[in-house]
Amino acid sequence: MHNALDVITIGEAMAMFVATEPGELAEADAFIKRIAGAELNVATGLARLGLNVSWVSRVGSDSFGRFVLSSLKKENINSESVTVDARYPTGFQLKSRAENGTDPIVEYFRKGSAASHLSCDDFDAATFTRARHLHLSGVAAALSASAYDLLDHAASTMKAQGKTISFDPNLRPVLWKSEAEMVEKLNRLAFQADWVLPGLKEAAILTGQSTPEAMADFYLERGVKAVVIKTGADGAWFKTAAGEQGAVAAVRVDNVVDTVGAGDGFAVGVISALLEGKSFPQAVARGNKIGSLAIQVPGDSEGLPTRAQLAETF
Repeated sequence: MHNALDVITIGEAMAMFVATEPGELAEADAFIKRIAGAELNVATGLARLGLNVSWVSRVGSDSFGRFVLSSLKKENINSESVTVDARYPTGFQLKSRAENGTDPIVEYFRKGSAASHLSCDDFDAATFTRARHLHLSGVAAALSASAYDLLDHAASTMKAQGKTISFDPNLRPVLWKSEAEMVEKLNRLAFQADWVLPGLKEAAILTGQSTPEAMADFYLERGVKAVVIKTGADGAWFKTAAGEQGAVAAVRVDNVVDTVGAGDGFAVGVISALLEGKSFPQAVARGNKIGSLAIQVPGDSEGLPTRAQLAETF
């Protein structure tokens, strides 16, 4: 109960049903059950690499909620800060089976979910104090005003304690009232982070800039320590407050199965490497590698490697 934590993160998990055959979701007859959630994907990847990870959330008192809790136990993720909320359900989603590296179609059933009722009441100071790093994502920030307040409070508290913070914008425009609100609120979180990890298109929306360096400078000028921008097939580009910068080539993948989860895998690689004291080029290279493994499987987290599996491929 009182062991130190390497990473703590906050988010929503959903049961995910992936069609077994390609085609329209309406025509699918069979599905495979998996688990989904951006922050949980990151927690899973970090735990598989041997880090002590805690995940903060709410689930319903239902079969999907029990499935989430079982998955946490299987992955050795600390669940003491997960509340079973009998008032609201656990969300779920349907995902099409993609072909030829195309993005799958995903339909969400999450409105009014237990996780959308996360609030500052879910902030346990003792648990957060035990962690040396906080990872946040724009998905949890978009769930509700109260969930956003929790993330903002966690970030400001951890920052005041001198802990490191990473932030993946993970834009979900459909969950926000407007793009302006999304940009303002996500940047407020980003400015509190040490490491900001956007995709190229996300960074363009959030910063209003058109080049990776200008995008990075937008955050560096506001106190962020480093910005790592995912540039798709080209890999990633980074710049630090110390002036170090560079591009790191992508890992070639011959058979792209499912692109969902690539960014979460990238975050796992970067965060784990930096917490180990690796250099930024090494961290970004690991991010590219784990991201490449994530897109070669149908589930969001199935491709995330153990420490041994990573050593075999990287």
